[in-house]
Amino acid sequence: MTWLFTALVGIYLLYLWLSGGGLRQQATKVTRFPVTLIFSHPVLGVSALACWVAFLLTGNRALAWTAFGVLAAAALLGFVMFTRWLGAGRHARGAERRFPLFAVLLHGLAGMATFVLVILTASVAGLL
Repeated sequence: MTWLFTALVGIYLLYLWLSGGGLRQQATKVTRFPVTLIFSHPVLGVSALACWVAFLLTGNRALAWTAFGVLAAAALLGFVMFTRWLGAGRHARGAERRFPLFAVLLHGLAGMATFVLVILTASVAGLL
């Protein structure tokens, strides 16, 4: 459930970035978020979720650890975006200036909760 909640808030943030002209601002370097970074983060998150669902269906521990590894990469990219967003501060000029603080914090906290739950569950699955 935390994974899906994180994804929903992330979709909202992506919508704000796209509707604010994030893709159009790439050519002028107004946004601090490169397209590769913006789209790699959710692709990795969804890929990790697919591995997690496969783990739940099969019980294969390797899939749980694969999901954790891919989720760790997604989390790293999310942290990069968060620090870039923080660095913009009051001087943000790109589409990311439209991000509500509450939504960013909610997405990050839910993502961290998901990360912790995944590593705990993968660890316990390794013991069983």
